[in-house]
Amino acid sequence: MEGDELQRKYNQIYLEIILRYKDYIEQNENLNVAELPKLITPTNENVITATNKVKSTFDNYSYNSNFLSAAKLAYEFVTVHISHVSLPIEFWLYPSDTIKCEAGDIFDKATLLCSMMIALGNPSTRVISSVKPNDRRFIVYCEFDDAVFAFDLDRGLIRFDTKEKLIGSLVLKENDDTTAYEFNDKMYESLV
Repeated sequence: MEGDELQRKYNQIYLEIILRYKDYIEQNENLNVAELPKLITPTNENVITATNKVKSTFDNYSYNSNFLSAAKLAYEFVTVHISHVSLPIEFWLYPSDTIKCEAGDIFDKATLLCSMMIALGNPSTRVISSVKPNDRRFIVYCEFDDAVFAFDLDRGLIRFDTKEKLIGSLVLKENDDTTAYEFNDKMYESLV
């Protein structure tokens, strides 16, 4: 049996097992949204290794001189080298899992990017999650050099003058079934 065909069969068996135990897995793996800071792991060995690869592209990495360029490289790593995979199950990966598997959904990519940007030296970095009926957005943003830089995993890098302008661009309304929050490794806050 050819290697690709055998791998396909293994994958099919794994999918069957996951779907059979989907309810059990989701019940036991579900994090409360207030626990989301546990998913941001800038001091994890795998995150540090990935971040150090980004830093190594500079002769002598300096936060003040190189952070924004390094953050763009981290964004490129996450959007290009981490394959987008959405599982038929609610399951959050840690950034180290996303790196190891070289795959994750948009939320997994956001937590990885946030972890890497904090590891690059910017503790103001946060993930914003905005979930509306039929629309989910995940943005990793940071404050740097008197501006706010939003790394939108679907739309690219956007510069804002203030955090308020970034939040305003999300068009969050309290009474339209919108859920929005921001978090990093130190905090969680509801935005709506």
